[in-house]
Amino acid sequence: MKSRRRRHQHQLLFTFLLFLSQEIELLTAEAFTGTYGINYGRIADNIPSPDEVVTLLRAAKIRNVRIYDADHSVLEAFSGTGLQLVVGLPNGYLKDMSANASHAMSWVKENVQAFRPKTSICGIAVGNEVLGGDDYELWEALLGAVKNVYKAISKLGLADAVQITTSHSQAVFANSYPPSSCIFEKNAAQFMKPLLEFFSQIGSPFCLNAYPFLAYMYNPENIDINYALFEKTKGIYDMKTNLHYDNMLDAQIDAAYAALEDAGFKKMEVIVTETGWASRGDDNEAAATVSNARTYNYNLRKRLAKKKGTPLRPKMVVKAYIFAIFNENLKSGQTSERNFGLFKPDGSISYDIGFHGLKSSSADSSLLSMKAVQAQGLSKSYILILTISAAASFLFLKQ
Repeated sequence: MKSRRRRHQHQLLFTFLLFLSQEIELLTAEAFTGTYGINYGRIADNIPSPDEVVTLLRAAKIRNVRIYDADHSVLEAFSGTGLQLVVGLPNGYLKDMSANASHAMSWVKENVQAFRPKTSICGIAVGNEVLGGDDYELWEALLGAVKNVYKAISKLGLADAVQITTSHSQAVFANSYPPSSCIFEKNAAQFMKPLLEFFSQIGSPFCLNAYPFLAYMYNPENIDINYALFEKTKGIYDMKTNLHYDNMLDAQIDAAYAALEDAGFKKMEVIVTETGWASRGDDNEAAATVSNARTYNYNLRKRLAKKKGTPLRPKMVVKAYIFAIFNENLKSGQTSERNFGLFKPDGSISYDIGFHGLKSSSADSSLLSMKAVQAQGLSKSYILILTISAAASFLFLKQ
């Protein structure tokens, strides 16, 4: 009789633990928590270690992070932190991944499955700004790579936990002014539509790299810089939709929504995967100043904190990843390319938008209060783990 009761208790415990483990898995499946994220680029030889970056991000209460590869030192540093991480499959891998499903499976096993769930990898960005770029072979490989990566995570049971996306630049659009006139560029459209059809099937958003900085630099004579910086301005009026825009980022997002609607994907969400403002530039980049970078990023942070949508999609809350954590001194191109960072190489702030840099004393106590745990987005998992421990103790003490 006691043996039967003990087996029954073990079965109850197993069922309970299985249920709670699934709940924890669902908690790590969210691709974006809140509205604010950041890109962690590492084309530099003078930036802090991944462990120090974790301390910096947790002190700043930035939970959503994107990297452009799947560097194992970063994945290990993020283990157990509760930070939500999107890893990148670089463009150089796309042709191989498109042609070889087994290689996509190996990549996912080695760079995603091996680190989950301790490292909260919630997304894979397959390529970056491929459509609209110069390599047309990559255009042809993109969808195949996306599908093979998705097949891999599906076979590994991760499809509900890891979201597959790819980010696009403004080059995929034929026209974006006014926002309602935007459609996909003709050459990109033939590759974009089947990609969007697949993303629609698997529930992925349209990811947009949107830079009012670049738009202003391209046409400073006809764009009010205050419109680009979220400052007071008369804005623009879209006669077709009868909508007013008081900042350029909202207009860029709604242009993407207009292009999606024109292509037949009205319900697809747009997420901004890169946006930012350079704090330094060449002589022909006069707008790249510390003052403008601070103004843009401070006002952007305030705008995202309001958790509101755009004029065209007022119920679709805007979410954005800021570019970037650090200046990257080894990037090529104009000076502005190396100066988008919110933080300096030593971990101090580049300019004040309300964040704190690395401090000499630890930014995080090992004994976190519940309030601190909640601020870092760990409370639900933490509570579930405590519940599991309590349940296990109770059931075994009953034996």
